[in-house]
Amino acid sequence: MNAKRAIFSWLSAVVFILSAITAVETRADSLASFLTDLEPSELAPGADAFGPVRDDVKVAPVLKGGETVAWAFLTSDFVGTTGYSGKPIHVVAAIDSDAVLTGVRLVKHSEPIVLIGIPNSKMVALTESYAGLDLKIEAETGGEGHDLDIISGATVTIMVIDDSLVRGGIKVARALGLGGLAPVQLGPKRELDMARDTVESWEKLAGDGSIRRMTLDVGQVNQAFAETGDERAIARPEPGEPGDTFIDMHMALVSVPSIGRSLLGDAEYKNLVEWLEPGEHAILVLGRGAYSFKGSGYVRGGIFDRIQLIQGDNSVRFFDKMQLRVREVDAADSPAFVELDLFKIPVDSEFDPAQPFRLQLLVQRAVGALDRVFLTWDLGYKLPEHYLLPQQPVTVLDDATGEAAAKSALWKRIWKDKTVEIGGLAAMLLVLTGVFFFQFHATANPRTFFWFRVGFLSVSLVFLGWHTNAQLSVVNLMALAGSLRSGFSWDAFLMDPLVFIQWFAIAAALLFWGRGAYCGWLCPFGALQELLNKAAKALKVPQWTLPWGLHERLWPLKYMIFLGLFGLSMVSIPMAETYAEIEPFKTAIILKFVREWPFVVFALILLLAGLFIERFYCRYLCPLGAALAIPARIRMFDWLRRYKECGSPCQTCANECPVQAIHPTGEINPNECVNCLHCQVLYQSDTKCPVIIRQLKRREKTGSADIKIPSKAPPKNHPNSKTSTAS
Repeated sequence: MNAKRAIFSWLSAVVFILSAITAVETRADSLASFLTDLEPSELAPGADAFGPVRDDVKVAPVLKGGETVAWAFLTSDFVGTTGYSGKPIHVVAAIDSDAVLTGVRLVKHSEPIVLIGIPNSKMVALTESYAGLDLKIEAETGGEGHDLDIISGATVTIMVIDDSLVRGGIKVARALGLGGLAPVQLGPKRELDMARDTVESWEKLAGDGSIRRMTLDVGQVNQAFAETGDERAIARPEPGEPGDTFIDMHMALVSVPSIGRSLLGDAEYKNLVEWLEPGEHAILVLGRGAYSFKGSGYVRGGIFDRIQLIQGDNSVRFFDKMQLRVREVDAADSPAFVELDLFKIPVDSEFDPAQPFRLQLLVQRAVGALDRVFLTWDLGYKLPEHYLLPQQPVTVLDDATGEAAAKSALWKRIWKDKTVEIGGLAAMLLVLTGVFFFQFHATANPRTFFWFRVGFLSVSLVFLGWHTNAQLSVVNLMALAGSLRSGFSWDAFLMDPLVFIQWFAIAAALLFWGRGAYCGWLCPFGALQELLNKAAKALKVPQWTLPWGLHERLWPLKYMIFLGLFGLSMVSIPMAETYAEIEPFKTAIILKFVREWPFVVFALILLLAGLFIERFYCRYLCPLGAALAIPARIRMFDWLRRYKECGSPCQTCANECPVQAIHPTGEINPNECVNCLHCQVLYQSDTKCPVIIRQLKRREKTGSADIKIPSKAPPKNHPNSKTSTAS
């Protein structure tokens, strides 16, 4: 009993300690704890104190003389976007009553590139530059009302910070009603009653709000420009009498069957339905008066720059392919119009016909040869209730749905921005796959294959490495393991499309060819080592061949390094990421040697060793190569051809293997092979391969015209062979 009691007490103590640690970590990532390390004036000029964090919305008032001048918030409290580390990037920002950010501070992150690569001062400066961002504009433009600054090597991190600040700030502004931004009501969408298709008169449609109208006269427009105070605009008033019609504009949502049939007629409405894709809608815009809502910009650039549709945070600009002219309104009692046009609302605009929207008219006035002054007027529209199906009981949705959609939109945006790079990587993978499948033909001409390999490695180094920073790392695997433990999500891994695509390609290649598909061809640092070694050989730098016994005993080093890092990541991922600096990839590839001198010296030492021992780092130290070699044991095919004479008596391939992956007995060690295919070049060589040379001599004696190279020579472990080897 005493023993059981002691064990129970010990377990209780452990649980208590772990709970305390968890509580400390939770407090460390809260707004209240971060505010203790910040001065109020850092978030709002002249502020002198912080108020308590509110219970309903996780914000804290920023006080100046006892008055609230802004609200402080932590981005990770409002959005769940994570960086490539799989963890949130914590930023504290303050927003004033006009929905403008008054101050921004980067307070905590786990991004490995930033932690041990890019100077923190760059990240801090860029984050602080968001002070002054007007979130009203961001809400109106869907987060695209500002230019995005990118720091080389930290593209994903910057985009995550940008997304967190904009979306988190808009959520805070809506929750507090700042800047006139209203909360978004969550609930099921209302649906159109598509069965209602009765034809109505113009008078009835105008009376119930199916058609909305905005009229401006010359006097109103001149008065509005006068109120801007711009003397140049005031000096150029619109011609005509104050009561003359400047523009009389009408709008109707004609994708609603009843409205469409009434205004367009059955034939024109049928054409409209055929023009629209599923989920798309259309508005009919009618105009008359001195001012054209279309203008002439669409003739030059294909865009209607005088109108845009706005609904909530989304806006739609119309292009020439989204417009159709209408000859006349079918309703007999309609007024006469000069301009009659249909405009398509695309499905990706997330337009909801049941919600209010507005058509914004831009009125411009030339004040110089190239200068113009602009004013806007809004024509509001809300579809009458009788066109909608009855309201269903409202169920408030969890914000997780919107958060998932926002995360998806972010990584899709990143993929779209990387279209050219993705195409380049796809071409490289396609070419490499072709070489591996037809390796016997690819290696038939030694000189051609040599320069092909040099060219491919150069592309891997310059394009994949230095240009796109798509260098894989053991840190990726540690992040994956951490994500699996804490709740897996694709979002963090989809943030870097080139890395994501490479990992999927590697997963497939491990089944077919082992780890060499990446290590021998696509790894930028591996390419850098090999290209430097080839240059060293051209300059007659002596090459060192380690004794086989020592070489074989150095192989396990990289596996020990990998297992050590993996075990350390179970305890502390940030610590493991720090010790992962055994990889010189960030220094040599991502940061291009622009880094603190100890890191640069370490990378240069490894490259220097590689001048004498080809791929020194790959052979003995690379934890990523070790990690890939372990699952590569499951590969399903043996592609490398061997003769039964390989290893006994012939040692040509073993002596010339660039990474000494061939045993003296002739077996190829698949854990160490980088699939450079040099052994396949030798397999067909008429100057180095004894089998081919012997066949040449036999041909000279017999007068035979062909050299018979087996199309698929059995490996040495084949039942018909006398000795044993692995392909």
